[in-house]
Amino acid sequence: MKALILVGGFGTRLRPLTLSLPKPLVDFANKPMILHQIEALKAVGVDEVVLTVNYQAEVMLNFLKDVEAKLEIKITCSRETEPMGTAGPLALARDKLVDGSGEPFFVLNSDVISEYPFKEMIEFHKAHGGEASIMVTKVDEPSKYGVVVMEETTGKVEKFVEKPKFYVGNKINAGIYLLNPSVVDKIELRPTSIKKETFPKIAAAQGLYAMVLPGFWMDIGQPRDYITGLRLYLDSLRKKCPAKLTTGPDIVGNVLVDETAKIGEGCLIGPDVAIGPGCVVESGVRLSRCTVMRGARIKKHACISSSIIGWHSTVGQWARIENMTILGEDVHVRDEIYSNGGVVLPHKEIKSNILMPGIVM
Repeated sequence: MKALILVGGFGTRLRPLTLSLPKPLVDFANKPMILHQIEALKAVGVDEVVLTVNYQAEVMLNFLKDVEAKLEIKITCSRETEPMGTAGPLALARDKLVDGSGEPFFVLNSDVISEYPFKEMIEFHKAHGGEASIMVTKVDEPSKYGVVVMEETTGKVEKFVEKPKFYVGNKINAGIYLLNPSVVDKIELRPTSIKKETFPKIAAAQGLYAMVLPGFWMDIGQPRDYITGLRLYLDSLRKKCPAKLTTGPDIVGNVLVDETAKIGEGCLIGPDVAIGPGCVVESGVRLSRCTVMRGARIKKHACISSSIIGWHSTVGQWARIENMTILGEDVHVRDEIYSNGGVVLPHKEIKSNILMPGIVM
C-alpha cells in the first residue's frame, strides 16, 4: 500500500518554530510530527510514503533518509513549484500513486494527530465498496467548520455544509482519507481543494463514505491546539501504553521525559508535559502543560505553564513563562524574567519582562 502526506504549507501558524524547521519536522511528544504518522502507516502494511513538498524540501529529504533506513519504508517526494492546495498534489504525484494494482492509498494532512485507526479504515473501505473513504470527527461547535452530512447507518456522505448557521450535524472532516486510484483521474493538475471540489463530486455520484474516528483528534498546526493535542496524546498513551510515561515522586499526571534528559531535585512536573532529548531541568523547577524541546535548559526555580520552549533555548532562574509563550530555537531568557504570551523569534536574548502577548523580533 501507498500513502500521500500533504506537507506543502509554510507552517505560518506555528511560527517561530517553523522558522527553524518545516512544520512536519517540529517535535511533538518528543519526535517529529510526521514520524507519528509514518510509524502508524508502516504498522498497517504501507510500504511507500509520498510527501508533497514545497517549503524547505532539502531539509525534509535529509531527515527522512534516516527514517527510511530505520523503518525500512520507501519515502519519496513530489515537489510543488507553486502551492497546489489539497487536491492538486494528488494529480502532481499521479505516477507515484497509481501503479496499476488497483490498491487504495491513504492521504493525510501532516498536522493531524490521532490514534490513526488505519486498520479499521481499510476494513471500512473494503466493506462499503465505494470510491473514497474519509475519516470524520465529532466536534462541540460545528458552526466553526465545514460539516459532513452523512447517513448514520451506512456512512454514505450526502453533502458538505461550510460553517452552517443552523445545526445540520456535528461531524467534520478529520484530514485522513483512503482513496481508490480512480479518484486521481477526477483531479486536474492545478491548485484545487479536495474538500470543496473533489469530494462533493464523488458524494454526488454516491461514492463517498465517512467513518467516525474513534479516540482523540487534533489539528496541531497552531500553538494552543498543539498544547491541547499534547494533553490528548498523553491521555491516549496512558490508556494504551502507560509504561512509556514517566513516573516518580516529582511527577503529576501524564508526563513524557526522554531518557537522555536530566531532572534536578525538588521539581514538580506535570500534568501534560513533554521533555525532549538532552534537556536539563535544574532543581526546584515547576512545569505544567508545556513542551521543552531537544537541548533546552531550564534553570533553578523557573516556572513554565501552557508554553512551548524551542530547541536549545534557556530559561533563567526564577523566570516565569506562561500563557502560550513560544520560544523559538536558541532563545535565552534572563533570570527573574516574566513572559505573558510572548512569541519570541529564534536566536534572541530576553532581558526585560513581556507583560502583554506579542511578537518579540
